Amino acid sequence: MPDIFEITHKDSAGRIGRLVTPHGTVETPTIMPVINPNIQTIPAKEMPGFGAQMVITNSYIIYRSRELKEQALSSGLHSLLEFDGPIMTDSGSFQLSVYGDIEVDNAQIIRFQQDIGTDIGVPLDIPTPPSADWDAAKSELAITNQRLMEALELNNDSPMLLAAPVQGGIHKDLREQAGRELGGAGFDIYPIGAVVPLMESYRYADLVDVIVSAKKGLPSSVPVHLFGAGHPMVFALAVALGCDLFDSAAYALYAKDGRYMTAEGTYHLKDMEYLPCSCPVCIGHTASEIAASPNRQELLARHNLYATFAEIRLVKQALREGNLWELVERRARIHPRLLDGLKRAVTYADWIEQFDPSSKSTYFYCGPESTKRPEVIRWNTRLERLELEGTVLIRPGGRVKHESEYDNVLHFKPPFGAYPLELKETYPFNAEVVNVPDHESLTSALENTKKLIELNPGAEFTFVYRQSWDHPLIQEICQMVSHSWSV
Repeated sequence: MPDIFEITHKDSAGRIGRLVTPHGTVETPTIMPVINPNIQTIPAKEMPGFGAQMVITNSYIIYRSRELKEQALSSGLHSLLEFDGPIMTDSGSFQLSVYGDIEVDNAQIIRFQQDIGTDIGVPLDIPTPPSADWDAAKSELAITNQRLMEALELNNDSPMLLAAPVQGGIHKDLREQAGRELGGAGFDIYPIGAVVPLMESYRYADLVDVIVSAKKGLPSSVPVHLFGAGHPMVFALAVALGCDLFDSAAYALYAKDGRYMTAEGTYHLKDMEYLPCSCPVCIGHTASEIAASPNRQELLARHNLYATFAEIRLVKQALREGNLWELVERRARIHPRLLDGLKRAVTYADWIEQFDPSSKSTYFYCGPESTKRPEVIRWNTRLERLELEGTVLIRPGGRVKHESEYDNVLHFKPPFGAYPLELKETYPFNAEVVNVPDHESLTSALENTKKLIELNPGAEFTFVYRQSWDHPLIQEICQMVSHSWSV
């Protein structure tokens, strides 16, 4: 089978890709709006107008409705939804997790998805909740993977792409194990399942663990879908960790509750005087007009979709320009728990670094978490390559007296530390940083500088530093070098 996923651009662990399906090629990252086949708040045929390239619906809901089932079997899923683009169908796993039992088995729902012309089908996996202990998660994972392998056999001659949900609860070893077992089996899409409870309870640090663990087990070349992730505030972080597809009914569910979505959080319409958006809905209505409208739910759902796809486009542009991580850091300040997610993400900096391009746009320092970015980690690992002999001057910005008399001149810039002056205008040392470095940035720079001095015991170092810098490592470095003074 030819490759269905081509990666065209990379940044951090994120990527822009092209996913080939039976009903066309879509560019990722993207989100699939959830379409309820019974009640379409916004018809599927209108979704391309918001930016949707593909949608997702529930095959089990269609299967249970006699009318919908007959229409889907006779005319096809695309005719039923009046949507010409790719359609993914869930299997009823959500209903299984909520109600504990459903009226279909794995083989039946796979064959039904094939019969109605689904582009991407999903087997009947078991969504293990975050509360499940390791033994329960392992037991449910075994059942899920057995069903997935059964589905793979059933789908052998079908044009339908097959998704393999990666389960395992919040247990990192199980998620990674599942990714490794499934990643080599020949599935097409790899959703990370059962994460909605984590997002609903703002457990973004745990969400990061789950994503990275699954990604560590999976091949880096496969498309990854984060099931149920639909709020724009999480897109940047999830994409930076390597998620390509998202889906959610949040646009409609939030609208039903009178909630107005933005990339920086959610407002209750009843509390709003102004609409901070320039979508057609917000330009054409005031907050009070939407609140009083008999079409309030539809108007809010439309705005929520515009806001959702606007953020997806912003994420893609940031990725394309090579500054996705700066967007992640800005978005992380939206909510303290999202900042928890960022702090957990930087603990995986070594893993992210292997995917991050070595050259891209200007590095912008956005706060303490920037000291753990791949660019800084990469420079630390490359210090061994910098062999110095003779006299070496390490100084901050601006020339110092008798500078020309030194064999080597190194520029000192937090959070990188000391590097050859000749590299000053190259990436990442052309970084935009604060004039007064914070403690974390200075710590990173001084630790790197200390390491560089230790790696070159035969050189004679002179260290010049700012008088305003207050850090215990400065005194340690001063004791290691031949000369030092402040400016």
